[in-house]
Amino acid sequence: MAGDSIKEGIPELKKQDVGGAELPYLYYEGDGPALLLAHATGFLPWLWHPVVKKFLPQGRIWVPYICNYRECDPEKGGLSWDIIAKDLAAFCDRQNINKPLLVGHSMGGTVLTIAAAAYGVEPAGLILIEPIFLPEEFYSIKPSLKDHPLASKSIKRTNHWKNEEDAWSYLKSKTLFTDWDEDVLRLYILYGMEKQPAGDLKLSCAPENEAAMFMGGWNRNPWPLLEKIKCPVLVVEGEKSENRSFIDLQKAVSLFPRSSYKLVPEAGHLIPMQKPEETAQIIKDFIRQIS
Repeated sequence: MAGDSIKEGIPELKKQDVGGAELPYLYYEGDGPALLLAHATGFLPWLWHPVVKKFLPQGRIWVPYICNYRECDPEKGGLSWDIIAKDLAAFCDRQNINKPLLVGHSMGGTVLTIAAAAYGVEPAGLILIEPIFLPEEFYSIKPSLKDHPLASKSIKRTNHWKNEEDAWSYLKSKTLFTDWDEDVLRLYILYGMEKQPAGDLKLSCAPENEAAMFMGGWNRNPWPLLEKIKCPVLVVEGEKSENRSFIDLQKAVSLFPRSSYKLVPEAGHLIPMQKPEETAQIIKDFIRQIS
């Protein structure tokens, strides 16, 4: 299903102490502009590889792995996105990442926004792909795990496959994955699933950990922070994203002091997984605009 060629150029996972925890990350060495990419809830840094390779060997690129690097319990509020934002700020400081272009998808976009507005990260620019800016009234609610619309589903996620072929067939049968780029889907099986001693597979980011990440998303209201972002911001939205019915990204665009908006036709919420080449081009075009 997937050979070694799909892994070509992917670095080894490293870890950085961010104060009380070690944050895993991929680092692509280069001599050009600094980029930091943050993934969506429950996903993986390796899924950015088809995008990242469009910038090599020039770019210096960091891709953190935001899953279970801190202890978190979905029954006790999960892992606060505010804490993740602080950790990303510490990560940038300890890695000496200066004036990076920050690119965040979904949860990644939200935590990078908080890191830039509240914790001293000074980006050259910020690309937010389908960021999770919930309606403000949501942030005054503290739902239990069973009442959280996303965490309650993610903790029940299927987490066992007989082998890679079984996993591939399962993912291709699910609406969430049917329009993914096939290389990204292969990377998801290679890195998002761990082979067990008997040869079967389980998710690397377990359902309990994914649920904990969803639970932590209600801990910090990002809306008051948007006007504090002084760098250029590009907000990217998928034309077919289900989030458009309750997340007002046009409002977010209006609140950033220096912002622009791009709608991606025929894309849903998972734009980097569905359209990695188009995602890379969006980033390149933005770099040209702010250079």
